[in-house]
Amino acid sequence: MSRSPGRKQENHKISRELFVLTYGALVAQLCKDYEKDEDVNACLDRMGYSIGIRLIDDFLARSAVKKCRSYSETADMIAQVAFKMYLGITPSVSCSSATGNEFSLILDKNPLVDFVEELPAERASLCYCNLLCGVIRGALEMV
Repeated sequence: MSRSPGRKQENHKISRELFVLTYGALVAQLCKDYEKDEDVNACLDRMGYSIGIRLIDDFLARSAVKKCRSYSETADMIAQVAFKMYLGITPSVSCSSATGNEFSLILDKNPLVDFVEELPAERASLCYCNLLCGVIRGALEMV
């Protein structure tokens, strides 16, 4: 059987969209399971961390990237390759610390909120996208 050249990209886009659609349902269920937003935030972080430590193997196998030689190169690799590969976006990187051991990823467009209208007022302390923080933390720990 032959496959069309764009098929892999198409499947990847479908997987991303499916993840974004189901993520809202996941957060909604966690909100039902836990009374406090802090507990939901912690759960999302733990889930993200577990994803991140497993995701790094897939990333390294698919991307064929070379070893990063600096912290800023690692930050750029995460933004330009990993986010593009898994979420279809490229955040900008801001390295603002004097020691050079911290960086921020700024998302101009967050795909996790594509189908979210507004969080209820009683969920003001909910960190809806906390899963991403856990994914990054878990992946960096494995690198």
